[in-house]
Amino acid sequence: MNESRFVILGGGMVAGYAAKQLVELGLKPGELAILSADTSIPYERPPLSKGFLAGKDTEESIRINPEDFYRKHGIEVKLGCEISGVSSKHKRLSLKSGGEFGFNKLIVATGARPRTLDTPVAKLRGLYYLRSLDDSKSIRSSAENVKRAVVIGGGFIGMEVAAVLAQKSIEVTMILSDDRIWKRFFSPQMSSFFEAYYEKRGVRFIKKATLRELRGNGTVSSAVLADGQAIACEMVVAGIGVLPVTEMLTNSGIDVGDGVLVNEYLESSRPDVYAAGDVANYQDVLFEKRRRVEHWDNAVSQGQYCAQALMGERTPFKHVPYFFSDIFDLSYEYWGDSSGADQIIHRDDFTGKSFSVWWLREKRVVAAFTMNRPDEEREVAPKWIESKQSVSGARLQETSRSISAAVE
Repeated sequence: MNESRFVILGGGMVAGYAAKQLVELGLKPGELAILSADTSIPYERPPLSKGFLAGKDTEESIRINPEDFYRKHGIEVKLGCEISGVSSKHKRLSLKSGGEFGFNKLIVATGARPRTLDTPVAKLRGLYYLRSLDDSKSIRSSAENVKRAVVIGGGFIGMEVAAVLAQKSIEVTMILSDDRIWKRFFSPQMSSFFEAYYEKRGVRFIKKATLRELRGNGTVSSAVLADGQAIACEMVVAGIGVLPVTEMLTNSGIDVGDGVLVNEYLESSRPDVYAAGDVANYQDVLFEKRRRVEHWDNAVSQGQYCAQALMGERTPFKHVPYFFSDIFDLSYEYWGDSSGADQIIHRDDFTGKSFSVWWLREKRVVAAFTMNRPDEEREVAPKWIESKQSVSGARLQETSRSISAAVE
């Protein structure tokens, strides 16, 4: 039986950044193995719906570490390696190809898989989901030969893919289940701004709509909504959320519930087993609630944190949730958790491309959005959220003043 002191189950961003951190902390050759179901060494995920999808980034440029990094540091990387089961008691992983792989300490970083459409003829060619490098390659290749596309979903994946396709002169229709774009995160004013921005660039919205079926003879030719409206298209990209990958943990002794349940140290219910990234349902010590985060920054931070934990450090994982996005010629950032906010402050109007939004609960900052704002606003956003800074909403709204004047 093959074995390693440290094993990372999953070859995504957690693996790439944990490996890099472990090397910096003194990892010895032969001490780490990465078992990945993917076909490529760890790569950055954000470019898959941005620069790589647009053809601006290369496969080489989005790798977290150079290909020879793993060989140079004696890190075993097993690609196309699927796991059928985990024994936390005996510290063994069962390989679908046969045999077992032993570990002393394990990081479960299996990530998430896209939710799929539950509609008739959902296996037509021309239907895509975006999660992996291969998915992005397929969408990019198909986009070269289509004139009309439907994007289902109004979250960050849907928004980014729609923007890239529209810039390729493809006629894009976005189907939203809600009455406005990204209702979960955006205020009504923000949704209105982005919808207008997209519409000026040729993207059409159909709101409060449900997909009934896809039609086509082998390849998709139209998307039919619940009201019977048919939208002609040669490509459909569905961005309707993801599900954590935990099937191999059945009967493992590891507690699972919307991901792997871990504490504030990212430790699972079993000794020497951690979880990180999209699959980790962790105790957030800042917001005092459980959460599972599906964004780049979380995978990076938790991968680095777990590397330190494997090497003996034990402090609570304390991190302000964060994500960023690039759409058309706009870039924005978001920190925190706006759920439960009782006040929303919009700093500057929506006539240009520069504004920020601040969510307060009992006068304390719990979330912030910035787009093309002064560095001061970007810098204080995560600091205020972490320190639970009390601010004056009225002064915060006054853009003629420095944002620091809002502090109470």
